[in-house]
Amino acid sequence: MAKQGLLQKHKRGQKFSVREYNRCPICGSPRGYYRRFKMCRKCFRELAHKGVLPGVMKSSW
Repeated sequence: MAKQGLLQKHKRGQKFSVREYNRCPICGSPRGYYRRFKMCRKCFRELAHKGVLPGVMKSSW
């Protein structure tokens, strides 16, 4: 319930642009956000392992 409230609050525009921050559209987490992929690190890792993200692969050497 609290998480849903924060997501709804985030979707509204802020009065000042400085207060705006990025959230993952998949899980709603505000932490570990990659701007290039527009998602958090946890969702990025899951999708990369599944092979959903084009051009991203697990490194091995």
